[in-house]
Amino acid sequence: MLIWFVVLYLLVSIGIGLFAATRVHSAKDFAVAGRHLPLPVVTATVFATWFGAEAVFGVSATFVKEGLRGVVADPFGSSLCLIIAGFFFATKLYKLNILTLGDFFRMRYNRTVEVLTTLCIVASYLGWVSAQIKALGLVFNVVTNDGISQTAGMILGAAIVLTYTTFGGMLSVAILDFVQMGVIMGGLFYIATLVAGPAGGVDTVIQHASAAGKLDFFPEADPWQWLSFLGAWITMMLGSIPQQDVFQRITSAKTAKIAIWGSLLGGSIYFCFTFVPMFIAYSATLIDPDLFNGLLQTDSQLVLPTLVLQHTPLLAQAIFFGAVLSAIMSCSSATLLAPSVAFSENIVRGFYPHMGDHQFLRVMRTSIVVFAAVVLGFALYSNASIFKMVENAYKVTLAGAFVPLFFGAFWKRATTQGALAAIFGGLSAWLLIESLVGSTAQAGDYAYALAHVGQLVPPQLIGLAVSMLGMIAGSLLPQWVGRPTPQMDSHAALHHRAAAETQHTAHHPHQH
Repeated sequence: MLIWFVVLYLLVSIGIGLFAATRVHSAKDFAVAGRHLPLPVVTATVFATWFGAEAVFGVSATFVKEGLRGVVADPFGSSLCLIIAGFFFATKLYKLNILTLGDFFRMRYNRTVEVLTTLCIVASYLGWVSAQIKALGLVFNVVTNDGISQTAGMILGAAIVLTYTTFGGMLSVAILDFVQMGVIMGGLFYIATLVAGPAGGVDTVIQHASAAGKLDFFPEADPWQWLSFLGAWITMMLGSIPQQDVFQRITSAKTAKIAIWGSLLGGSIYFCFTFVPMFIAYSATLIDPDLFNGLLQTDSQLVLPTLVLQHTPLLAQAIFFGAVLSAIMSCSSATLLAPSVAFSENIVRGFYPHMGDHQFLRVMRTSIVVFAAVVLGFALYSNASIFKMVENAYKVTLAGAFVPLFFGAFWKRATTQGALAAIFGGLSAWLLIESLVGSTAQAGDYAYALAHVGQLVPPQLIGLAVSMLGMIAGSLLPQWVGRPTPQMDSHAALHHRAAAETQHTAHHPHQH
């Protein structure tokens, strides 16, 4: 019965996604849903940005093992990211009427910066989407009681998500997010009420977690612990701002005001609701301590599905796995779409500037299929946990893309030379320190000293600091690369260029 329910749910989801695909007639419809989404749909799709595999399995398992301090990146960093990004994109980028963040980098700097930042953004999605595919494999394996292996489940899950995302794009994603948000919230609240009783009640669970130190949030008065703590928080909060899926979801709104309110509501609901799976997972350790503490040592991601299968009735199981599939599919579809759109718009289109709209649509759909294949391969051969895959995904964008985006929007004197120095400096410093941490360098060596620094200070924070230094120095020193940005209001210049590109498109529709 459980298997048939899951099959039916998947078929309905695919049907909704394919129905939405019939309304996709242009690249703009495909990439940003034609920019006509109302507030409830924007709120739902922003909420679904993060509420995927890591929120249900990864964050809950990490909380049970490490407490609130262990989940500072998600939900604390990720929910703040959604709120900050909403204000930033809506006030600075919405009126430019662009499809991708790469378009902003091209208009603000030049083609080289556009390509480099787009490659950073695309690379960051490898771990993120792989985490979603890995979780789909886990769900199919658990639901079928090992009838479908995790490997076969990953392949099946990737094929399902790929089907409706390839045809419907952002419109399918947004409509499914709106439908699935209700299933997610209703399903997990229902499971929480079921497990609260056997665990001794909500108060008992909270008191037990508090007594075990799981509700302690801030680290001890140790500067190195604080650096590690802030590193995890900042990586997720700032590193995920220059992300195409966050940008697409927010700028798909009908107006800039809806974009701001949708991100504020979506981020706030996400933060509050992530505590529900944490509560369910911690309740499991009180219901059957031996079983679930054992799972925490072997495979902590199985705590939640095992609890539901062994301690809830069939209806609850069907609702839970429907909710989990909703969460993962909502998250994975948009994160599969985003890098494919960015790659098509900012890499491929530069080589073929005279592509027609339908040609460009085909390129985006082809890119999705190729990226899905790459992600599936990574998911099949990576041994990293779902939570670690997600946490590591945004180090590259923090070191290589955040500073050019932020300074380009808020600092008039930022130049192309500064942006290039920020990208190369930030990425080089991060990769160098990251590669040396845990190396076999001898005491007294230069490499050993750098490795020791990397053990004390998160390498991505060093990359961020070097990137900021590169931007400031590169912009203020004599300009050798590109032309200096005109000393006028940078946003006025951007609006002028955006209007020029829009006008050119209107007069030469077959070239764009």
